Amino acid sequence: MSTDKPVVLLAEELSPATIEALGPDFEIRHADGADRSQLLPAIADVDAILVRSATQLDAEAIAAAKRLKVIARAGVGLDNVDIKAATQAGVMVVNAPTSNVVSAAELTCGHILSLARNIPAANASLKGGEWKRSKYAGTELLDKTLGVIGLGRIGALVAARMQAFEMNVVAFDPYVTSARAAQLGVKLVTLDELLVQSDFITIHMPKTPETVGMLGADAFEKMKSTAYVVNVARGGLVDEDALTKALEAGKIAGAGIDVFEKEPSTNLPFFDNQNVVVTPHLGASTDEAQEKAGISVAKSVRLALAGELVPDAVNVAGGVIAPDVRPGIPLIEKLGRIFTALSHEPVTQIDVEVAGEIASLDVKSLELAALKGVFTDIVSDKVSYVNAPVLAEQRGVAVRLLTTTDAEDYRNVLTIRGLLSDGSQVSVAGTLTGPKQVQKLVGINGYDLEIPISEHLVVMTYTDRPGVIGTIGHILGMNGVNIAGMQVARAEEAGEAMALLTVDSKIPSTVLETVKSEIGATAVREIDLED
Repeated sequence: MSTDKPVVLLAEELSPATIEALGPDFEIRHADGADRSQLLPAIADVDAILVRSATQLDAEAIAAAKRLKVIARAGVGLDNVDIKAATQAGVMVVNAPTSNVVSAAELTCGHILSLARNIPAANASLKGGEWKRSKYAGTELLDKTLGVIGLGRIGALVAARMQAFEMNVVAFDPYVTSARAAQLGVKLVTLDELLVQSDFITIHMPKTPETVGMLGADAFEKMKSTAYVVNVARGGLVDEDALTKALEAGKIAGAGIDVFEKEPSTNLPFFDNQNVVVTPHLGASTDEAQEKAGISVAKSVRLALAGELVPDAVNVAGGVIAPDVRPGIPLIEKLGRIFTALSHEPVTQIDVEVAGEIASLDVKSLELAALKGVFTDIVSDKVSYVNAPVLAEQRGVAVRLLTTTDAEDYRNVLTIRGLLSDGSQVSVAGTLTGPKQVQKLVGINGYDLEIPISEHLVVMTYTDRPGVIGTIGHILGMNGVNIAGMQVARAEEAGEAMALLTVDSKIPSTVLETVKSEIGATAVREIDLED
């Protein structure tokens, strides 16, 4: 019998604690989300759906859900949710970004111990009727060096746990300050230094075009022949072909792999190597992680359907936010990503400045959105409005929200200004103009600009002189890159100038290097804001 309560569909098996966290204010229904013939009719009139990884919420499913307001993924990954289709349909997508951090860290430590003492191979041998103690002699972790690539939440947890074994821990993370590393008892080094020094290497980076294949042939060449590599983070961070060749050639001693370029993977070439330990993506597969995930997304569903600010929304801010403030949320999130792209050192302080009419309103959501943008492209965790301040605190980044009702040239201006660890500053400013609220960049590092924000931006600084603009246009044109918009700003004649370009597609790095060389640029940064 139908009720007036919002309807929540549980499309996969979730813990009793999840249902308890939802409370009595909803009509709870169940369906097998992996069965499309059940899912599509079941989703038609529900307000929220809770899933794990088996339910595919693609454009077809989202279109069939006429009343859907929230998709909640009880876990971290969102590969089974079409976020763009959900956003276009006005459906909020939430997940549980911190639910598995302890489980993933502990599995990483388990792989390290298994590799050091040959536990899986020795177990299989003994159960197979063999007693071969000498064959499975291992190595102590005491005084060995652990290299952690990516010192975010999980990387920091791994470092702390392995320090209990009296390992020396070094780390590479371009977005963590040396002061934060020192708090963790970790020494920051370059990636090359880490590869050369480490006995065990574990990677905890986000999966981006820059990090895919990060541990490949070149990296394996630099490692000790006695080194072990562990990946419990994202499939593809370790180049699987290069790993196979490195193991076969004895370039490294072994590997522990939980995630793969294509999943499921059950018969990759390196599986036959006795010094390789593999697990079927078990990073979040603990009872505790699953329960935490279910409770977390249940709370998010309650908030979303009540119209409150949703901590773990990945596509829509949600919450009770003034109508005049809400359009600034996606703008300042993009400004945060641009800020990060322009930063050449770790940030130690961030000021979020709100100037203009909206400054008299509650603009705390703009601070959260700015931090979400700043950290989106640099941490492996899914960044949300609630964990962004935590990420800043973990990295020793001081954050201030500054407001003023005075805005000289625009109705409202949003600025992110940051102090970097080398003492330099980076600032980006933006505004919304016209009835369509067009997002525009209006300032970078003190240069006054005004150009619509696009998915592909290029920022160049160089000495002002005749012919530079023509050279830029010629090189890009010869390489099939179309310039959608361009603006040049300068502090003084014949001084330093800045060119800001919006282009229709990504520019190959070799082309950017050519432009930099030909115009004698001091800096060229490409900024990719594609989702």
